[in-house]
Amino acid sequence: MLDLTLLAVFLPTFFFVSITPGMCMTLAMTLGMSIGVKRTFWMMIGELVGVALVATSAVMGVASIMLNYPQLFEVLKWVGGLYLGYIGVQMWRAKGKMAKLDGQSSSISNSALISQGFITAIANPKGWAFMISLLPPFINADKALAPQFIALLSVIMFTEFVSMTAYATGGKSLKVFLTKGDNIKWMNRIAGSLMVGVGFWLVLS
Repeated sequence: MLDLTLLAVFLPTFFFVSITPGMCMTLAMTLGMSIGVKRTFWMMIGELVGVALVATSAVMGVASIMLNYPQLFEVLKWVGGLYLGYIGVQMWRAKGKMAKLDGQSSSISNSALISQGFITAIANPKGWAFMISLLPPFINADKALAPQFIALLSVIMFTEFVSMTAYATGGKSLKVFLTKGDNIKWMNRIAGSLMVGVGFWLVLS
């Protein structure tokens, strides 16, 4: 089972990264405003499946390296830590603009919504790099991989679903909040600080 201390660090880290406005969250908000929350759930299904696929692929790759090339895993930890630090600095420097998406049609089919969510999740190279960098520090090589992965994936799925639901139901009010003043900038800075912290922890662990 996943160590409770690691879980306590992973929860807020992934939550703030997930809730920070990006393509998936902005897509959920746009669809929630244009076609309604209920139909937006179809997009969420595709997005969650895509995120699960990315996370599973990342963990399988990390596990393979961890088991067969332990020295290379140490290198990966350093590279991952430095990358997380870089991402954290970039989030601090971000100007906090909402992602732009084309207007959505209310006539779009449920299958198209699922496809849209799935493609949005798996087509983002930053999502892949983020999963590969973030997951290794929360995996204990001395414990069984499957229970740890199930726990991490459960947190990821729950956090993504809650975040997208908040964006979809928040609609115009959430958009006003996010575009007002420095709200997005401070969300980016909180998430960025967590990224830098986890990066240092990963390098020093």
